[in-house]
This record gives sequence, structure tokens and C-alpha cells, in this order.
Amino acid sequence: MRKGEETRARILDVAEAAVLAKGFGATSIDELIAETGITKSGFFYHFRDKNELARALLERYIENDERIYDEIFGRAHQLSDDPLQAFLLGLKMLSEILADLPNGHPGCLVAVMCTQERAFDREIQEINRQAALMWRRRFGTMFEAIMQVYRPREPLDVDQLADMVSTVLEGGIILSKALKQPESLPQQLLVLRSFVRLLFQPAA
Repeated sequence: MRKGEETRARILDVAEAAVLAKGFGATSIDELIAETGITKSGFFYHFRDKNELARALLERYIENDERIYDEIFGRAHQLSDDPLQAFLLGLKMLSEILADLPNGHPGCLVAVMCTQERAFDREIQEINRQAALMWRRRFGTMFEAIMQVYRPREPLDVDQLADMVSTVLEGGIILSKALKQPESLPQQLLVLRSFVRLLFQPAA
């Protein structure tokens, strides 16, 4: 990695930690400059303003989430050809990864920027919306594959089921922070896993 790329990555790392800790509005460019040890002109070389910084943070966060999902559920499908078993396995693997985080999940930038969306322009808001739709498509595709093999015990919409995965993930992050119990998030994923398994279990 070149020096310029390293500096940009360092700014993003520091900014992400600050935004997750206290919000975007309370994070100043001056503190990021002080923390990273660069000059003000150095900061503005990489980011024209705070909105451009927000966009870069959000795009990097979403890209990283997508990479993690690709790896986990890709591995799960390698281990099982059954779409239901692969999905359940993927949730278990994701839960285990989250449980191994020493201080719990640091927080979700998408959620932070959604709750403070008045601070951002329409481009940032649209990136957030597209991220939610992208996750809906990802998990919806998995549920469609499951429904080709298994009939759900209740007539549920694929998109609603897909959104529930994101809801549990985002809600679990908030719950774990509110309770100061990092284990709440991986536990909620396991509850979701049990729900999905029961939903597609043949009626007795």
C-alpha cells in the first residue's frame, strides 16, 4: 500500500471509531487531524469536506460487510448443498465470528447515518437506502432458494423475511450496547436461526 493510501485508510479508521462512539456531528475534522498527525491540507487532499468523508466511510463499511457475507455464506454453501442447511450454517458461523469480537460489535455506520440523515446530503441517504435493498436482495435470494425445496409453515413474504435478518443484526447491535452485553448480538442470531429452522420444519 502506498503512503497516500495508508494515510487515507488511517483517517477512515480514526473517523469510523469516532463516529461510532459519538456520532458524525460530534466528530470534528480538527480532532481527526490531531489523532492522525496529518496537516489540515493533508486531510483536505484526501477528502473535500465532511460529506465526502461520510461517503467514503459508508462505502468502505458496506463493502466490508458484503465481503464478510460473501465469505461466510459462500463457505456455508460449500459445506452443504441444501439451501436451508447452508443458511442455518451461515447464521451459526456469523454468530461465532461476532461472539469472538473481544469488545463486541463496534456498531453499524449505516444505522448511525440513518438516524442522523439530516446531517447528510441526498447522495449519502441514497447509499444507505441502496445498502438496505442490497441486503434484502442477498438474503431474499437465499430464502427463495429455500422455498423451492421447503414450504414455510406460515405464508411469509420473501422480502419481509430477508429484512428480518437485517433487523435482527441491527437491533442486536443496539441491544448489546444498551445492555452492555456483547453476547446479546450473537445470541439473537442464534434465536433467528432457530426461528428459520422451525419455520421450514414440516408440520407434525
